[in-house]
Amino acid sequence: MTFESLNLLPAAPEIFVLVMVCVILVVDLFLDEASRHWSYALTLSTLVVTAFLTLGGGSQARHAFNGMFVDDQMARILKAFICIAVAAMLVYSRAFTRDRGLFRGEFFTLSLFATLGMMVMVSASHFLTLYLGLELMSLSLYSLVALSRDSATATEAAMKYFVLGALASGMLLYGLSMIYGATGSLQIAEVASRIATKQPNETLLVFGLVFIVAGLGFKLGAAPFHMWVPDVYQGAPTAVTLLIGSAPELAAFAFVLRILVEALGAHVLLSQWQGMLILLSVLSMAIGNITAIAQTSIKRMLAYSTISHMGFMLLGFLSGTPNGYGASMFYIAVYVLTVIGAFAMVMLLSRRGFDADNLDDFKGLNQRNPWYAFIMLLLMFSLAGVPPAVGFYGKLVVFQAAMDAGFVWLAVVAVLFSLIGAFYYLRVVKLMYFDPPQDLSPLPSTADVRALLTVNGLAVLVLGLLPGGLMDLCQRAIQASLH
Repeated sequence: MTFESLNLLPAAPEIFVLVMVCVILVVDLFLDEASRHWSYALTLSTLVVTAFLTLGGGSQARHAFNGMFVDDQMARILKAFICIAVAAMLVYSRAFTRDRGLFRGEFFTLSLFATLGMMVMVSASHFLTLYLGLELMSLSLYSLVALSRDSATATEAAMKYFVLGALASGMLLYGLSMIYGATGSLQIAEVASRIATKQPNETLLVFGLVFIVAGLGFKLGAAPFHMWVPDVYQGAPTAVTLLIGSAPELAAFAFVLRILVEALGAHVLLSQWQGMLILLSVLSMAIGNITAIAQTSIKRMLAYSTISHMGFMLLGFLSGTPNGYGASMFYIAVYVLTVIGAFAMVMLLSRRGFDADNLDDFKGLNQRNPWYAFIMLLLMFSLAGVPPAVGFYGKLVVFQAAMDAGFVWLAVVAVLFSLIGAFYYLRVVKLMYFDPPQDLSPLPSTADVRALLTVNGLAVLVLGLLPGGLMDLCQRAIQASLH
């Protein structure tokens, strides 16, 4: 194989991230605590340049590394969203991490390594590349959760995350090995072709599929594989919780699409994984929404909220149609946009020596800062699916996808759970606007955080009023990658 035949150009964004991680690691060695903002600036610049590199790839799908890596339209859009999400996390968390001694090179480089893992997952067209990206992301996130070495809760959360994540990875790997045994290939397109034409051993395929769906359920945080989510969300530093709850969900969406739709989407297997996803979806919506009502911790509430939102996202997948997959992609993009803002508000209410983890910390926020209270109201409306916030349209399109596929009863169940979920989101609005504040101290924030939070909140409103552009983008990306 010659160097030219490798065709490294489709992987240019990933190569750039890897080079910059090495540069930041070396530069950070020579910086003292007061000069650490240079590492921060380099990390942010890396993410911005990477986003531009991904979007500059043209409209045609390109392959690299002998077909193990694909750079298609869906990959470009998701990678740009991932870079934006991680950059937003860094901006929002600067004061929070500085107050807690986390504003250092390890935090920046591990965030970039996790980003690199997500990008590799999104562009994988081979089982090994998928697994490589997944492990790179997972190992970086385990380390980030444990970065607060003096915190017993963070260490405990990292241990739970690591042990359950390793179990999920093992199940996934076992499932992939069974698919390889049945088809004789690890290439996603080749696996799909052999299932369609050669009719391999169906029993082996279904067994492999069960293990794969279980592994994916763990990675998505879908019930009944959700047990790690609340503890990790609560135990990790809020900046890391923001990261875990946002960008990896975009990568997980691509992971599910590449394996279930592109590799195992043949009609003989579609009905099998459809049934499994229906079970996962209903359990996630039920456990997530009902358990969230009982929570007094905002981070645990948002953790159970994540579980329920994964159930809603799966509604689009189980429809088994490109329109359904596009609806799921729109839903996950909208969810990530909203949850970033919600965790940013939690960090904004925190200060040195105090973490705003209780719902009561939001009491009277309107009296302390009416603008931040209004932004939080928009974010809660979006998560609850209340118009005119964009979350309403996100739920509408996945409900529509389920109904178009003939699952009317499932759409009705989802609407009922959505109504249950509205209770705990609107409870936060009630606390902000109708309860007296426990603390009247002002909320200090820098100009960049105020500007980004404003853009974040208004984007939720504007996209709710004009969702067509983003929806069309998602549908076109799915159509392009499936043909």
